[in-house]
Amino acid sequence: LLIQTFCSYSTDFEVHRNWLAITHNLPLSQWYYEATSEWTLDYPPFFAWFEYALSHVAKYFDPKMLVIENLNYTSHATIFFQRFSVIFTDIVFIYAVHECCRCVNGKRAAKDILEKPTFILAVLLLWNFGLLIVDHIHFQYNGFLFGLMLLSVARLCQKRYLEGALLFAVLLHFKHIYMYVAPAYGIYLLRSYCFTANNADGSLKWRSFSFLHVTLLGLIVCLVSALSLGPFIVLGQLPQVISRLFPFKRGLCHAYWAPNFWALYNAMDKALTIFGLKCNFLDHTKIPKASMTGGLVQEFQHTVLPSVTPLTTLICTFISILPSVFCLWFKPQGPRGFLQCLVLCALSSFMFGWHVHEKAILLAILPLSLLSVQRAKDAGIYLILTTTGHFSLFPLLFTPPEFPIKILLMLLFTVYSFSSLKSLFRRERPLLNWLETIYLIQLVPLEIFCEIVFPLTPWKQHFPFGPLLLTSVYCALGVTYAWLKLYVSVLTERISVKQKAE
Repeated sequence: LLIQTFCSYSTDFEVHRNWLAITHNLPLSQWYYEATSEWTLDYPPFFAWFEYALSHVAKYFDPKMLVIENLNYTSHATIFFQRFSVIFTDIVFIYAVHECCRCVNGKRAAKDILEKPTFILAVLLLWNFGLLIVDHIHFQYNGFLFGLMLLSVARLCQKRYLEGALLFAVLLHFKHIYMYVAPAYGIYLLRSYCFTANNADGSLKWRSFSFLHVTLLGLIVCLVSALSLGPFIVLGQLPQVISRLFPFKRGLCHAYWAPNFWALYNAMDKALTIFGLKCNFLDHTKIPKASMTGGLVQEFQHTVLPSVTPLTTLICTFISILPSVFCLWFKPQGPRGFLQCLVLCALSSFMFGWHVHEKAILLAILPLSLLSVQRAKDAGIYLILTTTGHFSLFPLLFTPPEFPIKILLMLLFTVYSFSSLKSLFRRERPLLNWLETIYLIQLVPLEIFCEIVFPLTPWKQHFPFGPLLLTSVYCALGVTYAWLKLYVSVLTERISVKQKAE
């Protein structure tokens, strides 16, 4: 089964094959204009150059994969090369995990290496179920990109601020989704690097502001941006690049799978529509045939609730991020506070962002892993978020051979996460209360219904995207709960004077 899955391919195979062909055959001036395939180049320039470099290796495996007109080309050599390229670039992720493990507080000593926080963290990151299925079964290069992010986090924890800033600036020009966590980086660097000293009570010493440090950070941002976007500015193509990176016409939700606030909003609109039709409050002739629950990627109008615009999502995201940023500035806790803010920025953007992909939940899960091995309260939040977030990725793997694999891998990772963190904090209170436990257990009958019962019912013909709707809404409840619980924990946490000074 594993070999068969390894040899299979998803839509993203064609996406990246097309990008290999575009960057290999066309001049730079045509990269962001080429539209032979529907999967046009919509990543920042550094990732385009990354595809360009890969294309010069790909030609030795199968030159036909580099022909732009060869749409949906899937030779065995092509699939093997693409799979292998993901595995090879994961070296960056492995090194980043090693550096993050060095930053973990080692106060919880254990005789057995299997119970050491560093070992548990390494397994939680390297064996992360979501990253494994998205990269190595579905197919993407997230491991390489998350490696850059975790390495930048490690460098900031090690007080190597310029290296951390450089890595994150480079990362932004590989994939712009990491803009979600940019506020955490900006505020932390300003608070910890640009201001070089605190007062005795931990408050900021305004006179310690370093113009040199700000200049160095500014130079890093400007140089990286110039290297990435400079050629397109010279060509007068920056607006075209921006339009590709931010395609607002794709609609509020990505195929309805992302378990965030808008999934609940859409479900409420659908429920109110059905209720309105039953009670004759709505005219069925005026209701659009297409709906937000159709499982398609395009723009829709809500029927009862107000339709959501990109500006609305931007405002909601900005407001939801603000409290975490204020805590990072006014309640400094060093690297721990930075990680909390980073996770909250990622979760807030996931909750309220425009056209959020279901895979974006990994942007919060992976850095939260670092917090989960240091405090029981964070470990409980981690278990809720990872279990619901990973479960929401199940619709990515929908073929029969993939079903037993995703179930087995999910069970292995979930059992290890619960058992290892429970063992690590066995002297403290239970990680989950009874209500949280019941909620997570209910994922089992939900999966049985969606995968086994639903296909046997007449509903499959009339509501083919019903399982997606149920999965998205149920997981959205868990993700929302984890987000709120983490926020309450951060906002109510008391910081001692000693901790502020440190």
